Amino acid sequence: MIKFFLMVNKQGQTRLSRYYEHVEIPKRTMLEAEVIKNCLSRSKEQCSFIEYKDFKLVYRQYAALFIVVGINETENEMAVYELIHNFVEVLDRYFSRVSELDVSFSVLPRIHLSFFVFLFLTACSIVWQTFKIMFNLDRVHIILDEMVLNGCIVETNKNRILAPLLVLDKMAES
Repeated sequence: MIKFFLMVNKQGQTRLSRYYEHVEIPKRTMLEAEVIKNCLSRSKEQCSFIEYKDFKLVYRQYAALFIVVGINETENEMAVYELIHNFVEVLDRYFSRVSELDVSFSVLPRIHLSFFVFLFLTACSIVWQTFKIMFNLDRVHIILDEMVLNGCIVETNKNRILAPLLVLDKMAES
């Protein structure tokens, strides 16, 4: 079972937290600080699974964001590792369609630009997408809620996960 789900930046600031077991607020703060410290201090060559107190941590790094999931001993680490990647793919699919800026960046590989200019623009796109996510945390919570219910993975199909958001977007447009 999943105990908690965190999105954290490289500075150690929690951007999203979802707990599936009751943890008091002061304990959450301490837990998040310790978990973040453990994950940020590890090198990229180290395993993404950490034994921590009475549970395990599974994490992945995407650009400047770390996604950390706390699980009990019975949960499959690889399934959670793939859940994290699926979550990021769903975020990418939803938020990349929102901005014209992302559309313009998708054309860049066809244009013969220097490699460094392309890397710079790709980094700008990642930063822009991170801002879009942070300003739309309600949408991120909906996506996570469609995937995980009471600490159990309930949906992995990207189209089914995004269906409620697309309905909300259509209603907002009209």
